[in-house]
Amino acid sequence: MDKIKAFLIKHLEKILILGLTIVILITNYFITQKMAFLNFYYLPVLVSGYFLGKRYAVYTSLFSISLVVFLGVLYPHSFYNQSTGLQVALNLVIWGGFLFLSAAVVGTLYEQKEKKIQELKKAYVGVIEILTKYLESSDRYTKGHSIRVADYSTEIAKAMELPKGEVENIRVASLLHDIGKIDISSDLITKAASLTTEEKKIVETHVEKGAEILNSVGTVLKESIPIVLSHHTFFIESNQEERKFNNLPLGARILAVADSFDAMVTDRPYRAGKPLWQAVEELEKCSGTQFDPTVVEAFKRVLADKVEVA
Repeated sequence: MDKIKAFLIKHLEKILILGLTIVILITNYFITQKMAFLNFYYLPVLVSGYFLGKRYAVYTSLFSISLVVFLGVLYPHSFYNQSTGLQVALNLVIWGGFLFLSAAVVGTLYEQKEKKIQELKKAYVGVIEILTKYLESSDRYTKGHSIRVADYSTEIAKAMELPKGEVENIRVASLLHDIGKIDISSDLITKAASLTTEEKKIVETHVEKGAEILNSVGTVLKESIPIVLSHHTFFIESNQEERKFNNLPLGARILAVADSFDAMVTDRPYRAGKPLWQAVEELEKCSGTQFDPTVVEAFKRVLADKVEVA
């Protein structure tokens, strides 16, 4: 359902134009008195205003008015009925005025709604950042890890020219990708010695625990759950599971690269952080197996831009 909605919104302009064209053909050939059919034009105007905003709603209304005027000039007798030409012109002016006004009002309401939604998103992302900083503040080794990973993931997503909404979902998932660790002993997470098999299994459960926590807050973070749940899954885990790649969210593949890179370049209790070039070499070495090659290449472009700016 979400994919259908996204497709309709993405191609709404084309759908509106196609719809108007079909209506023109229908009214031209099958409807004798076209005045009775004018109220139909409110539909594309209201739809464009609701989904695309005031500018597109106004454009749609002006386009509709132009089409009706054109048809009125081309087929004047279809608009007359018992009315005089002056009455028809007056009716069209009144109709066009209301159509234009409807476009402006609906478009304005849409923009106000979008502004409030963006303010709400900004607020909850801010709360998430504060929460993340608080959870990581007790460990000097992982302090700031999720913020840095979120920054890397966002830059990668932008470099790959993903839609704004998807970029935001990836950022939120990156901020929360380790939230499942709050149920795991901090001594175990920061243990300097090698973990036993049993301890590794306990630490690895943070992915599922994190997804459960995000799922418990309802639909607010639902887009982030598949990303958090899959970010430790290899791009291709084995030849037998190669098909698994098709179901691996792009956000998870981006998060995997960002998370691994930051883990490699920062110090840990059991080792020093690697230089940037060594971390990039490791990403390239695992490209096509652990990591998505297109994501690795996008991240290399991001790092190159950062080096140039510096």
